[in-house]
Amino acid sequence: MKISYNWLKDYLPEDAITTNVSKNPQTLAAIITSVGLEVESLEKFEEIKNSLEGLFVGEVVSCKKHPNADKLKIAHIHNGYDETLQIVCGAPNVSEGQKVVVAPVGATLYPNNEKPFTIKKTTIRGVESNGMLCAEDEIGIGNSHAGIIVLPDNAKTGMSVHDYYKPYRDWIFEIGLTPNRMDGMSHTGVAKDVCAYLSHHKNADIKIVSPFNNNFKPDDTSRKVNVTIENTEACGRYAGVSISEIKIAPSPVWLQNRLKSIGVRPINNIVDITNFILHESGQPLHAFDADKIKGNTIIVKTLPDKTKFITLDEKVRSLSNEDVMICNGDEAPMCFGGVFGGLESGVTENTTNIFLESAWFNPVYIRKTSFRHNLRTEAAVRFEKGVDISNTVNVLKRAALLIKEICDGKISSDIIDVYPFPKKQNEITLQSDYLKKISGKNYPADVVKNILKSLNFSIVKENTDEIKVAVPFSNPDITIPADIVEEIMRIDGLDSIPIPETIKIAPAIETNAREAALKEKVANWLTGNSFSEIFTNSITNSKYYDEQTLSSTVKIINSLSEDLNIMRPSMMMTGLQSMAYNINRKNPDLLFFEFGKIYAEISKGNYTETESLAIYFTGNKKGNDWKNKSEKADIYFAKGVCDAIFKLAGIKDFTFESKQNENLDECIVATIYNKYFLAEIGSIKKIILDKFSIKQAVYFLHINWQQLIASAKTKEIFFEEITKFPQVQRDLSIILDKQILYQSLEELIKNLKIAKLKEFKLFDVFESEKLGSKKKSIAINFTFLDKEKTLTDEETDAMMNKIINSIEKNLHAEIRRNN
Repeated sequence: MKISYNWLKDYLPEDAITTNVSKNPQTLAAIITSVGLEVESLEKFEEIKNSLEGLFVGEVVSCKKHPNADKLKIAHIHNGYDETLQIVCGAPNVSEGQKVVVAPVGATLYPNNEKPFTIKKTTIRGVESNGMLCAEDEIGIGNSHAGIIVLPDNAKTGMSVHDYYKPYRDWIFEIGLTPNRMDGMSHTGVAKDVCAYLSHHKNADIKIVSPFNNNFKPDDTSRKVNVTIENTEACGRYAGVSISEIKIAPSPVWLQNRLKSIGVRPINNIVDITNFILHESGQPLHAFDADKIKGNTIIVKTLPDKTKFITLDEKVRSLSNEDVMICNGDEAPMCFGGVFGGLESGVTENTTNIFLESAWFNPVYIRKTSFRHNLRTEAAVRFEKGVDISNTVNVLKRAALLIKEICDGKISSDIIDVYPFPKKQNEITLQSDYLKKISGKNYPADVVKNILKSLNFSIVKENTDEIKVAVPFSNPDITIPADIVEEIMRIDGLDSIPIPETIKIAPAIETNAREAALKEKVANWLTGNSFSEIFTNSITNSKYYDEQTLSSTVKIINSLSEDLNIMRPSMMMTGLQSMAYNINRKNPDLLFFEFGKIYAEISKGNYTETESLAIYFTGNKKGNDWKNKSEKADIYFAKGVCDAIFKLAGIKDFTFESKQNENLDECIVATIYNKYFLAEIGSIKKIILDKFSIKQAVYFLHINWQQLIASAKTKEIFFEEITKFPQVQRDLSIILDKQILYQSLEELIKNLKIAKLKEFKLFDVFESEKLGSKKKSIAINFTFLDKEKTLTDEETDAMMNKIINSIEKNLHAEIRRNN
């Protein structure tokens, strides 16, 4: 948000206090920041670069031909201070007696569309030259290069060229406006806060110089336009006035300078006046060519879906039945209300009569239309934040008088003001003890009252303990007592809040310490095993999902962009975006994890969010160096990570089983108590990877973190003496059918409940034609331990035989024995 220093001063009263403040833009910037409108930068604006500094008006006292060049002349220039400069000049129009623009040695010139350069003493064809006589384009005041600038005879010799031309200069405040400060989106809004600050800190009653006056009077009533609001929800107030016999022309210099200083390009007097009013008051206006309003009637309404409308940019747009439209007497659309004009009703260079609109539109309608049709206009930005409905007519009168003055127009109607349901001011009661509790400062009642009155709050009721105020319509964001406290504090200054000698802290009960500790534990384990944590956006693009998934997603009504329009139903896609970004930058070996939420709509208006842990694997799981060979991440590695996380959480009663999944190949699902979903693991299908142009395998592990927390058990830490007796290990090779999963074998061995079987693990899987096409061989290592004594071979053999007999009987497996 750009605010002009010169423009802002127009609304500050010329008394001693504000004059001292306004003389220094840096001081004013500090005040503006103090009241909550942070000045992010303060930059100088110059109509002409360097504002012609260093140049002076000289008089040519003699001019003769250069002895060594046919097209050059030697001019002697008087500088007004008893000094004459010799300058070699090639301009054809230089002659004795002229008043000219002189750039002496050391002056810097800023030519149009060229790099600046500094004048140096030089010798041209054997003759010394001590400066330069300037053309228009060489100093930026015009485009002519036909010859040097010849000034009128009354130009004073020796005077600064800056003082002669008086190029416009200004300071521009770049304000980082927060979304709740609609009242600060104008010069008068900022001036109001500055005056409130000065009134409080200087103990004086300082009021803004209002640009609005009571001089409005129609010249005639020959061009009345009838206005009807059909959709009063979308348009709460609509005012307008007819102005005739206008002359479309360039704006006066002062108006162009005001707009240029804040980065607005002047177009013509009508457009420039509406832009001026927008930045002065925050109220958008729209001008219609009055001769194109059929039936001299305006109807504010919504039109049926798919109605076609051609906008000012000559694009044909298909309307929604939620777009508020300004229509003519034939109910044909002329304009997107509060957003963008139409091609057939806009003001052109041939327009002589206009109808000027000032209205209040519902912010929800405006924001939806603006994003729906990708029309992010200055008007839409202000209407969607909420403009001052009480100022609609005042602004309209101000604009009409400017148009009458600048465009030679006649005001040809009374003000038409349709306000079907006048709004009531929001009233809020602020208690003094609540103010002290929130602000940390004990404010006297008269201080509170004066601050609020300086901000245009009306005092409804007051007593020793509380004050009831009516909120001005310019502050639609103020709805609760805390907002009033904020207003008081920002005018008083946050720096003035005293720091207490003692700080009282109420002990807090940590409700999620266990969950936080487990998350930290898992995150540390993952990072310790070469995983990197990522953070992705929980808002994603609906194009990644099919219709079935989208039917239960949480949709963003007013999305910031077309690419971010739903809350993610899965963490897979957002993680793949990060993987694709890295893979495209020659980083193919990735191990990522992310804690986040996924969202769903389980029924109309009923939403859920689920805490999740997503882990992504692709490329090599280990680096390739002289000692370690690279190993590709695979489904078994992913399953091992999942198993390790469950163990960290103290979860034992879980099972894995293969299942079909629309997004994953080789999908394995983990459940606890054979009932609750814990996790799913798999290789992401190629059709999904193609959406991100990923050409290598990616494995995905999704853990339901909420269920994991609910199932996690606190591990008891205990100590025991290291056994004195050795472990006994045996290997067993088994041939069994391919369709039998290792999980079945694992459960079978566990169910034998052999107390001295410490652990067992799979260490080899082998398939061969010699075994048969439907067979596979697996090898398992068993570890036995007796803490009381050394196991004998007979005892170990007995336990192994128990295992072998159970495997042969239940799985019809063949035990491979050494011959």
